[in-house]
Amino acid sequence: MTRFQKAFCIILCLCLVGIPMMRKADLIQIPQIKSDDLERLWKRLPIYGYLQEKSVWEPKKEDPETYEKIVQANEEYLEGKVLDENQELVQQEAQKEQEEKQKEEELQKEKEEKEQEATETAVTPHPVLDLSPERLADYNYLLNNFFIVDPNTATNPEQLNAANFLAEDLTMKQDNSKPQILIYHSHSQEDFTDTVPGDVSTTVVGVGDYLAQILQDQYGYSVIHVTDAFDIVNGELDRNQAYDFARAKVEQVLQENPSIEVVIDLHRDGVPEDRHLVTEINGKPTAQIMCYNGLSYTVNNGPVDYLPNPYVQDNLAFSFQLEYQAEQYYPDLYRGIYLAGLRYNLHLRPKAILLEAGAQTNSVVEVKNAMEPFADILNRVLTGEG
Repeated sequence: MTRFQKAFCIILCLCLVGIPMMRKADLIQIPQIKSDDLERLWKRLPIYGYLQEKSVWEPKKEDPETYEKIVQANEEYLEGKVLDENQELVQQEAQKEQEEKQKEEELQKEKEEKEQEATETAVTPHPVLDLSPERLADYNYLLNNFFIVDPNTATNPEQLNAANFLAEDLTMKQDNSKPQILIYHSHSQEDFTDTVPGDVSTTVVGVGDYLAQILQDQYGYSVIHVTDAFDIVNGELDRNQAYDFARAKVEQVLQENPSIEVVIDLHRDGVPEDRHLVTEINGKPTAQIMCYNGLSYTVNNGPVDYLPNPYVQDNLAFSFQLEYQAEQYYPDLYRGIYLAGLRYNLHLRPKAILLEAGAQTNSVVEVKNAMEPFADILNRVLTGEG
């Protein structure tokens, strides 16, 4: 209470109680009362005690109905506030997701544009070698640029004739209502720099899975992939009879599926540890590949009669047409066609190849990347659209 209010109350009390008892002189002295005297006088008045009691706050108690309304109003207020906050958070999250999605779409578009540009470059013939009939008719040119001859075997111009190879019809005759292509692995345990022990998908078998997937999903072929291990004997790595074990299985599959025209024994090569067989295709690190052909002929013994192969020339034509397509569209993909002295189960079909994809110094991704251009050139040969 202010001093003015206190003085007013004192005067009021004096008027009501004290004036009859006061002398005239005392009444005149009232305005001269000091501040301390006024405070003491104020506290002695009955009205002081009354006002002090009233100044103590007593909470107002509402009736149940009013209390319920207050609680309900508070709940509605809090619910509204939480709802507003949640809506704001949802809007912020939605905006954030939209921004991230837009950023991803931009990155994906940029990636697709680069891949499209690379693909357009790839599907346009851009050979590095001279592939004219005149140059290919030169035996030495052909030998030096397309073939690698093992010291234990030999060949001649009659056997390596590019014109004859290119003239042979190797297109696929069987439609995809039945199996058309068989993939298997004589050496199923071949692995790469980052192969995970026990994870088949990171071995040459996993590469075969990826090739089969591309041929089926992208090109529409009907493919059988045999994943049996032919180089494990009694739980140990043993490749002495791997080709024999593989042949028995492949012959069984071919007997059950005579519609199969193409047989691919998929391997990886073995090279010195400081050699890395890699190039770049469509912006991806890609392992280089090589066909491995057996001539059933050795320098020391001549024809290997116990390993007859009536399809030697067909096998060579198939390998050459594959490399010919690669030289046009993926000049750095092929390492060449390696000619060796034995048979390597290539006698099982005219369109049979042993494919070396990369080596032990390549990563799994590099070798799987090689399956994409390989599938493309294989399709070009099988459709005759190269």
